[in-house]
Amino acid sequence: MRVVTLSAPDDVDGWRDAARGLLAEHVAPEAVVWQVGTAATDLFAATAAEPPAAPRHDATAPATRVPRAFLDLANSAALHRDPERFALLYAMLWRLRETPRLTDDHADPLVRRIEALAKSVRRDIHKMRAFVRFRSVSDDAGERYVAWFEPEHHIVRANAAFFVNRFASMRWSILTPEVSLHWDGAALREGPAAERGDAPEGDPIEEVWKTYYASIFNPARVKVGTMLREMPRKYWKNMPETALVPQLLATAQARESGMIDKARASAVGDNALAAWEALRDEASACTRCHLYKPATQTVFGEGPVDATMMFVGEQPGDQEDLAGHPFVGPAGQVFDRALAAAGITRAETYITNAVKHFKFEPRGKRRIHAKPDAGEIEACRWWIEQEQMLLRPKVTVALGATAARSLFGKVMTIGRERGRELRLPDGGAAWITVHPSYLLRLPDEAAKASEYERFVEDLRMAHAAAG
Repeated sequence: MRVVTLSAPDDVDGWRDAARGLLAEHVAPEAVVWQVGTAATDLFAATAAEPPAAPRHDATAPATRVPRAFLDLANSAALHRDPERFALLYAMLWRLRETPRLTDDHADPLVRRIEALAKSVRRDIHKMRAFVRFRSVSDDAGERYVAWFEPEHHIVRANAAFFVNRFASMRWSILTPEVSLHWDGAALREGPAAERGDAPEGDPIEEVWKTYYASIFNPARVKVGTMLREMPRKYWKNMPETALVPQLLATAQARESGMIDKARASAVGDNALAAWEALRDEASACTRCHLYKPATQTVFGEGPVDATMMFVGEQPGDQEDLAGHPFVGPAGQVFDRALAAAGITRAETYITNAVKHFKFEPRGKRRIHAKPDAGEIEACRWWIEQEQMLLRPKVTVALGATAARSLFGKVMTIGRERGRELRLPDGGAAWITVHPSYLLRLPDEAAKASEYERFVEDLRMAHAAAG
């Protein structure tokens, strides 16, 4: 009996190396016991007669080639809590030598079981990304954001890169019962397992967020079954907004009746306006990235909350930073003129920026615009997502590459995507065009006039799509 000892429950690389060596030595699955440390990970470990030992790899044996589909499946399934996962994967790998297209046979019992493991892991990875909620605390180095999460499977390390990329400019910690992750803005390190009591209970921003969530909660659209499928009750206690759900559900009928009565007696949009005001007030104290330090103030979006069109620029400029309003400087004047030429009134649109604070480089008494980097865009993306969720515009227009990256979550090429309707990750319609400041930078007057007309035409098409 061959015993393979892996270093950790999520040691996928260790399993892959061991499996490659075992195949090279033609060791059958029934002759292998897999374990993590001293803990057995399959049902046959108790019968192992030999001490744990790594498989001996024959360097002269030809490498075993496996389909990419199996590698993808194994990378996910190996993170499951099923104690037999490593044995099952090796059994499938063994069969792939004779049946290279085994991964396509979804009716095969072994394939079906491993696919179920992988699906459960991928779902858990999604839940961690969706349900982690950071709370602000202070330590010797300043502000840090701490979250608590209880995964079903061994996914924490596999999910680390997502949080590093998404919150690159924040100092944060994610505590779990298995391992802790700590990011200081430059390096990621691991810590020991934690307990729920090690995480903070709440912070002042959370209270504002709970007020905002309660104000947009629509009892008339609640589908409890669907909600529980997407968000099991075990996650409710760790999220500030879902902690309110039981009470909101209990009073749903009364709230629904109140909404109907209020709609008969007051103007439509009052509830959305209150929610937007709560969001704007919360953003005024935003410290999600370092840009708040030199900036004069947060420059939030403006416009009616029932606007059918939403325009997203890059960031406030010098004049916007001082005035506290978006698009009031030279680029804003070009934008206003183009809106009018396209038959759009600014009063009917909602205008905001991907980044809410002015990023600049001091040059004597002047402040020169500096382009936001990826971390700053991601740090501020949360505000854009909330604005979109609240307004739900028919059409969102990205003014420039920074706005497009914020809205789509990836780099978008204006030249390739311009002039046609696109779909945002949430399903909404979107158009991409240049930022008005681009027109100001063109040195040639003929080119400037031509590009201005093209910009106006982009706005006309987006306006027509908004109906």
